[in-house]
Amino acid sequence: MEEKKLDINSIIGFVLIFGILLYIMYQNQPTPEELEAQKKAEQEQVEAQAQSKKQEETLIAQPETFGNTKELDSAGQAALQQKVGSFAYALSIGADQKEYTTVNTEVFELKFNTKGGHLKEVKLKNFVDYDSVPIYLVKNDNSVFNITFGTTDNRILNTKDFPFEPSVTTNNGNTVVSMKLKISPSEFLEYRYELKPDDYMIDFSIRSQGLSGVFNSSQPITLDWQMKGLRHAKSISYENRYTRLTYMYDDGKVDKLAQMSDDDEVEEDVEWLSYRQHFFSSILVANDQPFKKAELTSLDLVEDEEVDTLYTKLYTSKISLEFSGGELNKNLGLYYGPTDSKILKTYDKNLEESIPFGWGIFGWINKALFIPLFGWLSSIFPYGIAIIVMTIMVKILLSFVQYKQFLSQAKMKILKPELDAIRAKYKDNKLKAQQETMALQSKAGASPLSGCLPGLMQIPVFYALFMFFPTAFDLRQKSFLWADDLSSYDSIFELPFNIPFYGDHVSLFPILAAIAIFFYMKMTTGQQMAAQQPAQEGMPDMSKMMKYMIYFSPLLMLVFFNNYASGLSLYYFISNLISIGIMLVIKNYIIDEDKVLAKIEVNKKKPKKENRFQRKMKEMMEQAEQQKQAQQKRKKK
Repeated sequence: MEEKKLDINSIIGFVLIFGILLYIMYQNQPTPEELEAQKKAEQEQVEAQAQSKKQEETLIAQPETFGNTKELDSAGQAALQQKVGSFAYALSIGADQKEYTTVNTEVFELKFNTKGGHLKEVKLKNFVDYDSVPIYLVKNDNSVFNITFGTTDNRILNTKDFPFEPSVTTNNGNTVVSMKLKISPSEFLEYRYELKPDDYMIDFSIRSQGLSGVFNSSQPITLDWQMKGLRHAKSISYENRYTRLTYMYDDGKVDKLAQMSDDDEVEEDVEWLSYRQHFFSSILVANDQPFKKAELTSLDLVEDEEVDTLYTKLYTSKISLEFSGGELNKNLGLYYGPTDSKILKTYDKNLEESIPFGWGIFGWINKALFIPLFGWLSSIFPYGIAIIVMTIMVKILLSFVQYKQFLSQAKMKILKPELDAIRAKYKDNKLKAQQETMALQSKAGASPLSGCLPGLMQIPVFYALFMFFPTAFDLRQKSFLWADDLSSYDSIFELPFNIPFYGDHVSLFPILAAIAIFFYMKMTTGQQMAAQQPAQEGMPDMSKMMKYMIYFSPLLMLVFFNNYASGLSLYYFISNLISIGIMLVIKNYIIDEDKVLAKIEVNKKKPKKENRFQRKMKEMMEQAEQQKQAQQKRKKK
């Protein structure tokens, strides 16, 4: 009964409270006069919001259209001032400016964007792409150049949002383009470009005047340079392989971001950074002091060459700038031009290090030998003939290596019967057989290493030339026989489909090179297998591996080089033809196996002094033999 009574009391209490609330709401409802006043206030608020939105739209449109802000009413001017502070002046004078300013030199046609003050287009007059279209390094908004800075009235602004006032003058025969972002007639941020006749390097400076009280020096000021590499070659995948962000930092060190994947890096004391697009580069140089800090990124834009046909990589650099007395004053260089070592060397900034000549000794061989040699030969002969002549010179220089290899193989072939007899005699004692084999080879002067070591000498030359031909700017768009461009693939037949790893065309020079490699390897491996010892227990059968290589190497050449520079395939074709010729001459006219055998017999009779290495090896083998015998005795017990 008490619980039921409690429930009834609770219900009654809720009803009373609800009634009290209704009464209060009734008493507080607005009178007709108050409703009218409220309606009027809401209407005024809507009108005020509409006016504010209109002013905001006007303000936002100004950086894009450079509309005549002088004609804004006082409310518009006030809104503009509230939006960008002191830089409202720049918007007000940007009324009747053209969208861009065009300047021509012997090598450039440049368009400077009055919005943002930087280059809208960079056209190189002396070059065209694979389709005879002029080479553009900057076009269709593929590049962004922006400075982000803070102001003393707590704003974060970007130069790309504001109009710059252009002027074009001359200075001692040079063309000077000044782009000024003004806050008053005498206070401004200036991009100054000085273009010299017939020069790809632009003297570029960023400076401010009278902005020390506007810049907030306690906030970072950042230069943001972004660029998407425009395609210029027949094969975008091949071009992308040699498109890379390279930079010099820390007093002469050179490094690169990843070649075929996304990558990023943060470096200090950066002296220059290069956005290389294979045969053309866009380079920013710190002429006075290195950039204190730079955040660099590279994004690979070629996932499928059938779909991704316009751009290769997206490069971005966020560079920290520094104030000097509250102002900006940075002297830079902007290079837009060919990735040509001869041109880049003239600036004495080590810019040629942005070209991938190869690391270490390989790069040294290219820079010290092949680049000057080919430059000299190409000044005398057509480029295709120059490649052939250089190949002949290289093969003659390395012919002694081929001679040493063949001589070693001939000695091993002559010794094979004796070596087989040793293996038969000690068939139950592999270690003893190996000791006797080494002793015979040492006495006869026929160590297998004597053929391998000279061959290793060819590797630096092989790799150096592998790096030289794809980066040789002089070969670009130079024809030879059926190849219309020695820096790109030679196509004799276009396929109606794309074969993975091979492409959508058939190149002839790789086919010829593959055939030459097949016959050369057939000859050399035949000689090697004739002298080859049977495979030892636990060791790979080298004769089988050689047989596989006879077919694998030409196949690799045929597939992998189908998209490579035809100049490189021409080199390998001629190189292997010459190697076959040299081998035939050595075999038939230089090496006499009877004389070699007689010399071996003489060497056998001579007392052979063991060197330190041979003594050490002999001691190790004897110790191993003793341990083996001891193990066998323990097993018998």
